[in-house]
Amino acid sequence: MLIDLGLIAFTLTLWTAIGFLGQIFFSMRFILQWLSSEKARKSVMPVAFWYFSILGGATLLAYAIHQEDPVFIFGQALGLIIYVRNLVLIRKEKQSAVTAAE
Repeated sequence: MLIDLGLIAFTLTLWTAIGFLGQIFFSMRFILQWLSSEKARKSVMPVAFWYFSILGGATLLAYAIHQEDPVFIFGQALGLIIYVRNLVLIRKEKQSAVTAAE
């Protein structure tokens, strides 16, 4: 299906749709962080930020692999490692808090 937006035109394929889905996931993390910060009236980073980062990063990595773009592949793969590491650190912190409370 050809999509013509005036300034840009592209063919919508399954892989293009996957790429857009990854961008949506990735964008949701910023929207979530912004709304959480507005609600708290201070800058906060909700755990869901990291889950959306993983969803978006993994989807965009699949798209980048399909496109055979080594720069995009490297960037998304490195990002995924960082996102997972943040979740590991958050889990360790919560476990430490539970252990300390007991």
